[in-house]
Amino acid sequence: MSRIVMKFGGTSVADIARIRHVAAHVKREVEAGHQVAVVVSAMAGETNRLVALCREAAPLHDAREYDAVVSSGENVTSGLLAIVLQSMGIEARSWQGWQIPLKTDEAHGGARIADINGAALIERFERGQVAVIAGFQGISPLNRIATLGRGGSDTTAVAIAAAIKADRCDIYTDVDGVYTTDPRIVKSARRLPRISHEEMLEMASLGAKVLHVRSVELAMVYDVPLMVRSSFADPVIAPPGTLITGEDTDMESETVTSIAYSRDEAQITLRDVPDAPGVAHRVFGPLAEANINVDMIVQNISEDGSTTDITFTIPQSEYERAMSVLETARDTIRFAKMVGDTEVVKVSVIGVGMRSHAGVAATAFQALGEKSINIRAITTSEIKISVLIDAAYTELAVRTLHGVYGLDKLTH
Repeated sequence: MSRIVMKFGGTSVADIARIRHVAAHVKREVEAGHQVAVVVSAMAGETNRLVALCREAAPLHDAREYDAVVSSGENVTSGLLAIVLQSMGIEARSWQGWQIPLKTDEAHGGARIADINGAALIERFERGQVAVIAGFQGISPLNRIATLGRGGSDTTAVAIAAAIKADRCDIYTDVDGVYTTDPRIVKSARRLPRISHEEMLEMASLGAKVLHVRSVELAMVYDVPLMVRSSFADPVIAPPGTLITGEDTDMESETVTSIAYSRDEAQITLRDVPDAPGVAHRVFGPLAEANINVDMIVQNISEDGSTTDITFTIPQSEYERAMSVLETARDTIRFAKMVGDTEVVKVSVIGVGMRSHAGVAATAFQALGEKSINIRAITTSEIKISVLIDAAYTELAVRTLHGVYGLDKLTH
């Protein structure tokens, strides 16, 4: 008998009809002999409604009371799914975060999980009961409800899977798996039957919306196998999907497995900064203090070595604030001119096989050059190459790279 966690997002539980469909998926796994925990999000649009109510009540509201309000959406969904399962003859009960308990830190609105005691859940599994768990929420050290922020239900599901030593965590969403790239851009994109945690982590951090970064990080740390599946598939038969697990030797047969892109990018260049020890700290220190993440960095030193141009990228949503922070620090940094651009996009080539294959970067640069796509900045890791380009060339770049690596012909 295996133990699995099933997670369903807001579109999957949007109304009672959808909740009945989810219950049919759960029933299939129960009848297959599995011990099952189900983690649910709030019904589609419900969290946004609750957030709006908090803002209407008071623009500057108590974060602890905010959490008490916005967490109620998951409580409703978990209770409704338990009721539907019971009506189908399946013994089930709902669990809120504090009942497990799922313990967090005190960062209300964006809390991190500190500990989960899975003993009570396991004891109920042994009695044949399905646990229907409200995602996105836990209990703080001061016994207040604390929510986990963006991707909270995905994170809850993976953390529960680790705590109860589940054999697998199935993330049910509105897509049937992880694709070689965005099928809306490349019609020949293929669903990947299997990828590594590392590849999924890179994809999630580089723009792929299938899973949230925090959940993939947890799965990687605790070696939790993930399966991405469609909740809209026929629930009678387990739907196909993408298995995300630890890297194995078979995976290295494919040098590149996916092309990701992120439109949430902005570029800033500081011109003629006096080049001296500590210059990088003078530039990036104020941004770090403002909690603004910096990604790509390119430095060009003048011919006589007296000045340097520093170019870097930040999230587009932080562009105006970053420009303001740097302008405030102008006398310390001593740059001659600051220019920026929000019409840029980051395109990334990802694959664990890149560790053992040479020439991957050269292939990308040649292919983009032949399409007259100029590269503004480059960053790499062992399994990733990212380039910053003009946003107007996004689709052409994605299609070009997808084709040059043969991803439309991927069969494994």
